Amino acid sequence: MKKTAMKSIGTALFACFCGTGGLMAQENQLNTKNIMEEKLELTQEWDKTFPKSDQVEHSKVAFINRYGITLAADKYKPKGVDDKLPAIAVCGPFGAVKEQAAGLYAQEMAKRGFVTIAFDPSFTGESGGYPRYMTSPDINTEDFCAAVDYLVTSPDVEPEKVGIIGICGWGGLAINAAAADPRIKATLASTMYDMSRVSANGYFDADDNAEARKFQREMLAAQRTEDYRNGTPKLGGGVPEVLPDDAPQYLRDYHDYYKTQRGYHPRSLNSNDGRNATSPIPWINFPLMSRAGEIENAVMIVHGEKAHSFYFGSDAYKRLTVVPGKENNKIFMVIPGANHTDLYDNFDKIPFDAIEDFFTEYLK
Repeated sequence: MKKTAMKSIGTALFACFCGTGGLMAQENQLNTKNIMEEKLELTQEWDKTFPKSDQVEHSKVAFINRYGITLAADKYKPKGVDDKLPAIAVCGPFGAVKEQAAGLYAQEMAKRGFVTIAFDPSFTGESGGYPRYMTSPDINTEDFCAAVDYLVTSPDVEPEKVGIIGICGWGGLAINAAAADPRIKATLASTMYDMSRVSANGYFDADDNAEARKFQREMLAAQRTEDYRNGTPKLGGGVPEVLPDDAPQYLRDYHDYYKTQRGYHPRSLNSNDGRNATSPIPWINFPLMSRAGEIENAVMIVHGEKAHSFYFGSDAYKRLTVVPGKENNKIFMVIPGANHTDLYDNFDKIPFDAIEDFFTEYLK
């Protein structure tokens, strides 16, 4: 066959594929528009676990992630400022909702000059996704990236100046998102958990052996069979209403936050019946920190000296790599005397001045 004929056929095929792609893109846009028009039940009254500041403007927003799940968020802006600003997306702790610690961080950072959103992850709180109360290392990492989608396209945001904050289990997810998404210019992991590590190894790596993981997998497999038979996922239970006498200190700390007026919220999984009981399944095999050493942008890890979870933050920091020309953009800050939940809401312990300096420096 002559080259001219081959070229003509190739051109025709290219046109065909391009036309098909155009139709598919148009259809995809229409589908996205339809999903975005899904009506979430967003509470309009102030129902946070912290007081509303008169220094910020607050509104409810929604955006869609790559899996078609619509996420609900609270948006905070410095009052009376019309200029484009750097922005931060906040989520966590793991099993909490945006009305708890994430919202507190978001409002405080808005007071300090940033556009912020605190969002509920997929399957949780006011966000969409079914079945409810599921978790996924992939989808929950995507939730952070979808929040970045929203911020970089917002007219009040400087699109090249976007960062994220992950609290507790969402600290590990924030690092995973930063490894995947270079649009995230600065990442804060506060009082972080590595959820894949704790799921696979137990607390303090006490069950880091194949036999223990085999037993756990067998229990989870039996539960998912039972869930399928019943047609309803079993919930794993949140923080217990009554602590046993031999409860470890970290469980007492959680109880003091999630089960008291200090941090209780009716939509919080930790405050109530917990996540789906089979939620650990994907985390056991998921290497959450495997690409942390490839993050070139700024990362700050903040952990309490007395936190039971300290080893997660310390070991995550060791995985971070110093990049030539950016020698000071990886920071590990230890808060003397602070436990894990102190960094949820204790203004005497959360180093907001240092956090502001970090984001100001790396979102400039």
